[in-house]
Amino acid sequence: MSDTNSIGLHEGSASQLAEKLNHLLANYQIFYMNVRGYHWNVRGNDFFELHAKFEEFYTDLLTKVDEVAERILTLGHKPVHAYSDYIELSRIQEDKDVHDGTACVNGVLRGYQALIELQRELLSIASDADDEGTASQASDYIREQEKTVWMLNAYLSK
Repeated sequence: MSDTNSIGLHEGSASQLAEKLNHLLANYQIFYMNVRGYHWNVRGNDFFELHAKFEEFYTDLLTKVDEVAERILTLGHKPVHAYSDYIELSRIQEDKDVHDGTACVNGVLRGYQALIELQRELLSIASDADDEGTASQASDYIREQEKTVWMLNAYLSK
């Protein structure tokens, strides 16, 4: 009997990757809801600019939520799908009642920084497991989000 899954990865590695991906999924879901909240509730002089930018961010985050969940399924495992699980697994905390534009942007910045850190951890595990699919996905996300972090820091004059 083979110890590999349907895509040729060792089942132990696939299980470890799926667990890490579920943590990533939880962080994406909480971050997505935070950014939706920023979009709905931001106030101030930069309202129009930030309202549109937050919509751009949460639309992309929702796409990535689906992609991460589908990667877990591709590995032969089950994505978590309850908000209670997301809250338990996420490093990103819920951000409630934030209205100030700068505070919202700082929340977005913290969220992307947390995702990058998690994705670097995932990239290392995927590389060790010879899982090019997960490694490529994590690498693409990191590259894109590092640029977003740079832009957010520029916006905040950091």
